[in-house]
Amino acid sequence: MAADDTIVALASGPLPSAIALVRISGPDVRRIVRSFLTVPDLLDAKATLTCLQCTEGNRIDQVIATWFHGPRSYTGEDLLELGVHGGRAVVSKALEALTSLPDVRLAEPGEFTKRAVLSGKIDLLEAEGIADLVDAETEAQRKLAFSQLDGRSSAVFADWHRQLVEAMALVEVAVDFPDEEDAPDFTHGPVLDRLGKLAGDLDSAVDGAQAGMQIRDGVSIAIIGAPNAGKSTLLNRLAARDVAIVTDRPGTTRDVIEVPLNLGGYLVRLSDTAGLRDSDDPIETEGIRRAMAAAQEADLVLGVFDAAEEITPPEIFSEVSPDIIVASKADLLGQPQSVSRETLLVSAKTGEGIPNLLAELQTRIEGVTSSSSHLLVTRERHLKALTLARDSILLAMAGLESGMGAELVAEDLRLAGRQLEAVLGRVDVEDILGRIFSTFCIGK
Repeated sequence: MAADDTIVALASGPLPSAIALVRISGPDVRRIVRSFLTVPDLLDAKATLTCLQCTEGNRIDQVIATWFHGPRSYTGEDLLELGVHGGRAVVSKALEALTSLPDVRLAEPGEFTKRAVLSGKIDLLEAEGIADLVDAETEAQRKLAFSQLDGRSSAVFADWHRQLVEAMALVEVAVDFPDEEDAPDFTHGPVLDRLGKLAGDLDSAVDGAQAGMQIRDGVSIAIIGAPNAGKSTLLNRLAARDVAIVTDRPGTTRDVIEVPLNLGGYLVRLSDTAGLRDSDDPIETEGIRRAMAAAQEADLVLGVFDAAEEITPPEIFSEVSPDIIVASKADLLGQPQSVSRETLLVSAKTGEGIPNLLAELQTRIEGVTSSSSHLLVTRERHLKALTLARDSILLAMAGLESGMGAELVAEDLRLAGRQLEAVLGRVDVEDILGRIFSTFCIGK
């Protein structure tokens, strides 16, 4: 498969549908228009009613054709979009006809967006925003994805890179013009000031990285407690469906059961776990081990105990320290039960107390996902690049303060620059040289 092939794909949702969008991009779009459409003269970015036909002249469907001339298109290439009727037979025949030409093939996953990145129409952050926007299930995910798609996150990374380039330009003065006696003294202070501010900004982004990744991937909540505490019933109530098996027999839940929920606009991954107790059953013991592991890895832990059997939370909670303690089975209490202010009294069977629990969960979720920098980091690769960039800047600052050679300091800064460029998908050292000559009047 060649990168300069013309690619074709269904760009809309599952079939059948009222309308299906077939997208074509590449150097053969003009030939496709003239070979397959009954109106061969399409205006740029104007929708035209025409017919799609086979090369032998048999008509396939009446379509709405829109031609975007490169580079003024999503991919930067000539791009054709066909709105066809969304029947499976129509789409199948259309794809079969279009790919019958040499050098025209079905697109690989994400290939249209990949070409947009390679042509400079968007950067990698914006491309990831497109993918996340398509996959968004909650309002928080939509907002986060759109902040990447519309370039806000890219602008912050680009500004960091600009600051780094300016600092690198100052250091390069000492490297390229060592005979200028005042060059090191001239650059030392300004570089440290610039790098100190930049390192602080990157450090804040690294510290707030978990918030963005939690919004994108979901906040994990583990439900723990003793056997028959009402954990599975509570899970079913919160999920609004029968997810976990509920019986009166202790130890029914043996493995971790995870359910995705949309809670107040946030994606939540709620996990039911095996009851915590001493057991000689090897299968139950493994379930308990997994329950403890789930609690340790969760963003929030929900500790559930049977209010009809116990007045206070059990001692097992001291091992896992739940963030929220729930006294369950309120419907079985013969008289009003007094519980501590930190404990929520609920009945998963009747729904009593569930609104209060949901409100508390939402407050806690907003707490763990709140960060001034959460819009900047949504993936592990972002976090890794920012961490490496920050560490390289700190090394450069230490080198400047210890009198290390300007060449070594410059190399640390170049490494930091490459990490920031990697986030955006840009690698261009010429802008550093351009910054040097445009900023300084060297005269040599």
